[in-house]
Amino acid sequence: MSYELNRKLAAPREPLPATAAIDQVTADIIRGAFETVCFEAATYLGRAASSPIINQSNERNAAIVDAHGRLAMGAIGTPQLTFVNQMETRWGLMNQERYDWGPGDVFLANDPDHGGGHLPDYNVYGPVYDEHGELICIQTLQAHQGDTGGKDPGGFTLEATDVFTEGVIYPCLKLVHRGELRRDVFDMVVRNNRFATFAGDIAAMIGGVQHAAKMLEDLLGKWGAEVVKAAINHSIEHTEKRMHEEIAKWPDGAYEGTVLIDHDTAGTKDIKVHVTCTVKGDQLTVDLTGTDDRQDLVGVWNTFANSRSYVMTQVITHMDPTIVRNEGMFNAVEIVIPEGCIAQPPPNKPAALGSFHPACEITEAVCLALSQVAPERAQPQLYKIGMPNAVIGFDANGMMWMDQGVDCRSMDVSAVQGIDGWGSCPNSLGNLILSEAEDAESRFPILNISREMTTDGGGAGQWRGAPGSLNVKQVLKPTSAMAWMVSADHPLRGMCGGDDAIPYSNHFEVGSPNERKIEHTAQDLLPEGAVIAYQHGGGAGFGQPLLRDPEAVKEDVLDEYVSLEAARAKYGVVLTGSLDDYTLAVDHAATEALRAEMEAVAEAAE
Repeated sequence: MSYELNRKLAAPREPLPATAAIDQVTADIIRGAFETVCFEAATYLGRAASSPIINQSNERNAAIVDAHGRLAMGAIGTPQLTFVNQMETRWGLMNQERYDWGPGDVFLANDPDHGGGHLPDYNVYGPVYDEHGELICIQTLQAHQGDTGGKDPGGFTLEATDVFTEGVIYPCLKLVHRGELRRDVFDMVVRNNRFATFAGDIAAMIGGVQHAAKMLEDLLGKWGAEVVKAAINHSIEHTEKRMHEEIAKWPDGAYEGTVLIDHDTAGTKDIKVHVTCTVKGDQLTVDLTGTDDRQDLVGVWNTFANSRSYVMTQVITHMDPTIVRNEGMFNAVEIVIPEGCIAQPPPNKPAALGSFHPACEITEAVCLALSQVAPERAQPQLYKIGMPNAVIGFDANGMMWMDQGVDCRSMDVSAVQGIDGWGSCPNSLGNLILSEAEDAESRFPILNISREMTTDGGGAGQWRGAPGSLNVKQVLKPTSAMAWMVSADHPLRGMCGGDDAIPYSNHFEVGSPNERKIEHTAQDLLPEGAVIAYQHGGGAGFGQPLLRDPEAVKEDVLDEYVSLEAARAKYGVVLTGSLDDYTLAVDHAATEALRAEMEAVAEAAE
């Protein structure tokens, strides 16, 4: 049933029936209005929500889906969330009579087996009708919630073998009926969550949807439903056309990428994600055949909707960024995901951790494949973190708190052709602003001791990956801590001859007799004063390191991105002078000779 449903949800949709003719300018004005509506909805949520993961970190996404279930605008939010909303909304559309859809209604969904991602990603949406009662579109808001009411806080259960362990599942739950809040339903949803801030978060999501729906109703009143429908059709058709034009520029062929996850949460090693990207004329097929399909794996199941989204998130980064994000992208790309593999699991598999891995390995494999056809735009949209260190405790009133570990860090920012890795968060997190140390310390009994980039923490290359950071944190009261460690055996891959990033590592109770390295998972009790240290892997390099400008290597050494030893061993750059007094200089003749020697050794080894 689940696979059949996935096929129905992913099936192409017909254009909206529209009697109006429309020109490019009018269509773009309405498209811009849609983008503004999404911005307003997401901003409303960010300002009104109670939890820092939403009101500070902005882990939310707004999108508009049309009456046929097509993504009409996916504008605001972290990239990997942009393409999920329409799948959950489509399931509601298929059952709108069953759930008595009408003007003013607002629904909640988070079901992994009915078009959703993992349970913490709540999708709140409301249908929008014209003055004659015709359904025109649906406004959606998606946000990550701190808890789901499952076995463990946050919904991340390391040993979960089914989705029921992870929390409460909502295929389609009506929160508001014809503009009136269903208090009994609202209270039930709030009661099934551990955190006091949740009521404010879900209320903010409802308010954001209602605010945006009113804006869409005003838009329909101004332009008329027929013109708006024609504009949606025009925008989607234009995006599809632009996508085909981009693909037609690429050389025909089959391009493969394979990435391994260190282990699942039970310790089973080397979980494989394999992608073949086939270009034929203006057609692109992304095929995940060959991806791991062992049924006894634990914690590495990514939902079908999430897998589609992560594929598209990476595909579009290899294209002109001005192409509008909408259903036209899916119309232009065939995505093949074998039933039963970890990217399209059987029903009721756990889903929480799959949004980390294999989701990120899917994007990485697509990037490795497409780096062979569009290297100038090959930037992996991922976070190789496994899961953050989640620290959990209780306050004096017995209320649970959780520091989810989504705080400042530098990690996973690979180089792209012509540009070194930069920034302090992965590209895939996009608009996600990782929370401040000061805010976390004001809310939780923790002390952030240090956060600093690690020298030689980025992969060497003609363009260098950004260094990863070492984050050191102390708990001031006894707490429990959870972690799933990956990317130690298989760190972020370099491209086109660039080196891999450094591996991840994680230590609990640092500096004590009980100091220990987390090998694959941890669910430990930490005493008061315990210190944890999480080394994040940096970005990978792009291009052969020996091709890097020696002066750029010198600047990297001065900035402490690269050590003196690595400047010579990795880049073949000979420096004179002293780092201590900043008198470093490149010995160009010696550098040229050393690089020639290193190239000869490499050729002999091949």
